[in-house]
Amino acid sequence: MSGNQLINQWRAHGQQLMVEGANTWIWRMGQGVPVVCIHGVPSSGFLYRKVLPELARLGLQGITLDLPGLGLADRPIDFDYSWSGLSQWYVQALNAADIHRFHLVVHDIGGPIGFDIIRRIPERILSLTVLNTMIDVSEFHRPWSMEPFAWPVAGRLWLQSAKTPLFFVLMRMQGMHKVSLEEASAYADLLLGHDGGQAFLQIMKRFERTSRFEAGIKSALSARQFPAQILWGQEDPVLREAVYAPSLLKALDLDSYTKVRGKHFVQEDAYLEIAQAIKALATPKT
Repeated sequence: MSGNQLINQWRAHGQQLMVEGANTWIWRMGQGVPVVCIHGVPSSGFLYRKVLPELARLGLQGITLDLPGLGLADRPIDFDYSWSGLSQWYVQALNAADIHRFHLVVHDIGGPIGFDIIRRIPERILSLTVLNTMIDVSEFHRPWSMEPFAWPVAGRLWLQSAKTPLFFVLMRMQGMHKVSLEEASAYADLLLGHDGGQAFLQIMKRFERTSRFEAGIKSALSARQFPAQILWGQEDPVLREAVYAPSLLKALDLDSYTKVRGKHFVQEDAYLEIAQAIKALATPKT
């Protein structure tokens, strides 16, 4: 099966969602309580294609959607691609999809975006599951493989690697243990999209690495009234466990986190463990 066939197969499981500012594509699997899974970069909702069916099998409703500028979502030129702009849009998307109270799963820059969603609508969050992300955003430095995307000329040149075997090599080195050429091609095509990845470059330039944004999301996590957990792909060379997990433990006031197999795209290698952990957190304690 080719990369295009994988994308078409994935698209067929979802439906278009009309949202003010940027329309997107949403996937919902299962009939239980909603579990909203937010992706980061350079990925899309495609990253959760193995997690959603497992959540459905466990009696939950697995949900993901593409952020503007990525995947099958619209890529408007004049959109606010900052983390706060994306979180504001996400709340509108949740309302458009008639999703009220839900369990939340975040990953990569979906972490700060998701934490800002919590700041905006804390009363609607049932639980939080954190996967390989960051909280000390004012001190965050992009990994070497992502930094060039934020540079005006180098970003466009580096983006061309998505059309070459180098992208497959990077996916194997940093993303996941097992990825076929077809899967890597699907990831690359969903990244580039109809605009050649120009909106993605805007996202990379708009990281809100400010003390003000950091203080807001940390305050939201500190004030939360719902349970939280951290799962970490322990072989992640992008967001290393020893560097990023401790600050999240502190922000969430947790004593420990769970290490799972996998690299940065931990959803690919540990989807079973992730779904089971979400189910455990979502199940009321008796």
